[in-house]
Amino acid sequence: MSAAVRAVRLVEATPDDVEALVDLHVRVARDLTRRYGRGHWSGEPTVRAILWHLRISRIFVVKSRGRLLATFRLTTRKPWAIDPAYFTAVRRPLYLVDMAVDPAKQRLGLGYACMVRVPAIARSWPADAVRLDAYDAPAGAGGFYARCGYHERGRVTYRGVPLIYFEHVLPA
Repeated sequence: MSAAVRAVRLVEATPDDVEALVDLHVRVARDLTRRYGRGHWSGEPTVRAILWHLRISRIFVVKSRGRLLATFRLTTRKPWAIDPAYFTAVRRPLYLVDMAVDPAKQRLGLGYACMVRVPAIARSWPADAVRLDAYDAPAGAGGFYARCGYHERGRVTYRGVPLIYFEHVLPA
C-alpha cells in the first residue's frame, strides 16, 4: 500500500455526517448527469434515506479539513439489483453500495484508498465475500472496481438498468 493510500483516514460515519453525505451524493449525481446525461445515477438521496442507511448498515467516510471527500456503505442486506446466482456461494456475503468520491477530488487515489481497506473491514464484520454492482454504461465504474482487484461475475440488465457484478472472496 502506497504512502498516499495509507495517509487517507477512513472513519465510520455518524449522524453528524448526514448533511455532508447528502451533499456529497448530490454533487456526484449531478456531475454524472452533466457528463453522461440523465440515468439511474441521477438519483439524489434525502436526509431521511441517509439516516435509514446509518441504522441498517455501516457508512465509511474520508474527510479533509472537515469536508467529506469520499464514502461507501457496507451492508448485509442484498441490494435490489443483485442476483446471488452470479456469485460464489458463501455463508456471509457483504454488499458494497453507494460509493462516491467528490468530483473535484476524483482520480487522486481516494476511491482506491477506500477499496483497499474494504477487505479488512469485511473480515472483521465477519464476512466471507464482498459483492457489488456497477453501471454497465459510460457513467459506470466497472473498470475502477476491476483495477481494485474485484472480479467480474456477470453482466445483467435489471429493471432496464445494465449492470456488471463484481466480487472479492475473502481468504478463509
